[in-house]
Amino acid sequence: MAQSDDIQSSPGFFRSFTAHPASVGESYGQHLLFAMRFSGRLFLAGGAALVHAIVPAWCETTASDQIKALHAEITARATGRS
Repeated sequence: MAQSDDIQSSPGFFRSFTAHPASVGESYGQHLLFAMRFSGRLFLAGGAALVHAIVPAWCETTASDQIKALHAEITARATGRS
């Protein structure tokens, strides 16, 4: 039985953990690590934006640079150029 057949026959709750990662060619663990790393980078970008809001001369492009880098990474993954 192929992996996609296993996912299709899995109960709904379990399938919710595996269907999306499989749709992007990853295991649950691979997707978990990527998403956690991605969320950490977003968190840091948000912190830089907060610092910039308080002191405009600090972190002038830090948040936008991170967002651009994250966008490029997601775009490359979506098109298979990672």
